[in-house]
Amino acid sequence: MRLKSLLCACLFALSVCAGAQTTVSIAPDAASREDVKKLFDVMASREQMTQMMQQLFAQMQSLNREQLKKKHPEVTEADLARMDRESEDLIKNFPLDEMLNDMVPVYQRHFTKSEIDALTAFYSSPAGQKFLHEMPAVTAETMRAVYPRIQAEIDGALKRSEQKTDAPQK
Repeated sequence: MRLKSLLCACLFALSVCAGAQTTVSIAPDAASREDVKKLFDVMASREQMTQMMQQLFAQMQSLNREQLKKKHPEVTEADLARMDRESEDLIKNFPLDEMLNDMVPVYQRHFTKSEIDALTAFYSSPAGQKFLHEMPAVTAETMRAVYPRIQAEIDGALKRSEQKTDAPQK
């Protein structure tokens, strides 16, 4: 239940961010589709996205399980197991390749061919590969570090919203 709500909130936030992008025309010296795909390959973008999604869902599951039980004591282990399966199915069937294809024109609008080539060179280097290798762990640790603050803010906002709803109208 709460996992679905959090997932919906995350997807909504992503869609708002995507909608808030400013339109930038493709530069005359824009990278080709192949150049951008080469960068994605060097960055192991598909694998990185898969790993980050798995970590995000595992993190959300781990952190929300006990809170969900406290707030909704009627939640059974079967309910939690069903939510876990639904999350796993979502991750397994997520259209990552289509998302990467959708990202190509965005990169073409924001980076020139020489910039894409420089990024490809960097991410091909030992430092770039280390950066890519460590980012999932850094992201997971960051999420664990900031999650209590995020949760406190969300809980506070929900409480304020409930108080406004419960307050008598004048």
